[in-house]
Amino acid sequence: MNVLRHNLLRQAVRVSSPRIVTPVRTFSRTHIRHEAPSEPHFSEPKPIPESPSFYTTRAVYYDQLSQLEKTISSADYFLRKNHLLPLPDFARASLPELHPMWKDPSEMASEFKTKMTMTRYRRVTHCLNQINDFQRIAQVGGCPELAQKLQDILSMYESSKKEAYLNKGKRRIATLDEYGRSYTLGKRKTSSARVWMIPVKTTTTDPSPESLLGVEGKQRFPVTPSTILVNNLSLHEFFRFPQDREKITRPLKVAGVLGKYNVFAIVRGGGTTGQSGALAHGIAKGIVAHEPALETMFRRAKLTRRDPRMVERKKTGLAKARKRYTWVKR
Repeated sequence: MNVLRHNLLRQAVRVSSPRIVTPVRTFSRTHIRHEAPSEPHFSEPKPIPESPSFYTTRAVYYDQLSQLEKTISSADYFLRKNHLLPLPDFARASLPELHPMWKDPSEMASEFKTKMTMTRYRRVTHCLNQINDFQRIAQVGGCPELAQKLQDILSMYESSKKEAYLNKGKRRIATLDEYGRSYTLGKRKTSSARVWMIPVKTTTTDPSPESLLGVEGKQRFPVTPSTILVNNLSLHEFFRFPQDREKITRPLKVAGVLGKYNVFAIVRGGGTTGQSGALAHGIAKGIVAHEPALETMFRRAKLTRRDPRMVERKKTGLAKARKRYTWVKR
């Protein structure tokens, strides 16, 4: 029985683990060749990337942002070294105001070659505002080279619509022609007035022909030193109501130039109230053209503003509309 068990165990081992026979290759002397050892093969090294942010998907954005941050740090070090920083509050308040207007996110996207989200756009504009602050400090502090370098950097990110935006709220002061005449346009409600103003020329007191001949007439016709003609009619003929005439002559009285200018106007549209307001608006702008020193006084008196009451009504109406919208939104 023991012999049988031993044989069965040997057969089981043979079945479970078969022998693996590897063929042996024999070489004859004719097949043996003596070859020289080959040189080691090295792969070419990869070029060093130009951008340190090559591993990101927005390499241009991070490169330019790092350049802006380096500019801020170097400008801050230079200003502190020249004792221009830190500035007290009163000195910072006396600095000239600079009105930066940067490119919008769509224009920045083409500049940075990536989509500019609000987070990225705010990060860039924060750096630009800080550089702008350093630029005006360097300009006032007597560092023109640093100010010029910072200005060159800021000009790359300024919007092309900056000049139009800054001149949007400014009033264009009318200019005088070669004869000293001013042409202005006044508006009120739906009325408009085109106004020409000419200074009254002072004539020398020359003897009249009647006095030279010794025949002086007893009847003398009064000649007014200045004339206000509206649509080829005198002021009191065109405007029958005294309040309209007072409104028209108010800018002349406020400036103290009543009787100093000849006024010729053409009014169109609206009623007498709107036409008188438009004419007063045009006269006020013409006085400012002849005497620019009165611009501040006329602006405070709201004489050069069109429809001051309507502007206030629009503001209150917008405020009410916003309140109503927020209440509906809640």
